[in-house]
Amino acid sequence: MKNKKFEYDVKLVPLKVENKEQNSFRATLNNIPYLLYEVETLKSGEAIAINKPGGKRNFGRLSRDDFMVFIYNPSERSLWLISHKEISDDITSKYEENQKQTILLLKGLYHVCCGEEPDDVIAQMKLKDTIGIPIETIFKAYKWIWGQEDCNYPTKKGRWLSMENLLEQFGLNAEDLA
Repeated sequence: MKNKKFEYDVKLVPLKVENKEQNSFRATLNNIPYLLYEVETLKSGEAIAINKPGGKRNFGRLSRDDFMVFIYNPSERSLWLISHKEISDDITSKYEENQKQTILLLKGLYHVCCGEEPDDVIAQMKLKDTIGIPIETIFKAYKWIWGQEDCNYPTKKGRWLSMENLLEQFGLNAEDLA
C-alpha cells in the first residue's frame, strides 16, 4: 500500500452523501458534479478547465502531477477532452483551405510554446479565425496541454515533442518561425 502514497497539497471540498439502497445510492453518486479548475476564459463563453490528477499512471502508479485539459461549454453543460489529433486534424483542414494563414497560426503556436501568452500572440500577430476550431481555443488549450506534457515528461522534451511533430507535419522547422 505504501507505494501508492504520495505527499501533495490537497484542497478538500466537503461532500455529504447519506447511504441508501444500491440503486438510489448509485444515482446520487452519479449526480455528483465534476470539480475542475477554470484556467482560461474564451470569447465564446466557454472555458479551458483542468482537473488534477488526470489519471495517468506511470509504472502502475498514479502520476501526481498529471492533469487533463477540457473545454467546458456552460450553456450546453458539456466537457470536451480536446486531443492532439483533433487539433492536428483541424490545422490540416485549415492548411488545405489557406496555407499562408495556417503558417501564421503555426508561427503563433510556436510563440505560445516558447512561453508567450496566447492572447498576446493573437493580438501581436493579428491572427484571424478561418474554418474549424477558433485560434484562441487552440492556443489556450495547447498552453495547458503543453503544461501537462512538461509535468508528465520533465526529463524529456515535454511540450516540444508535440510542437516538433506539428512543425514536421507541415514541413517547417523552428528557424522558419522564430
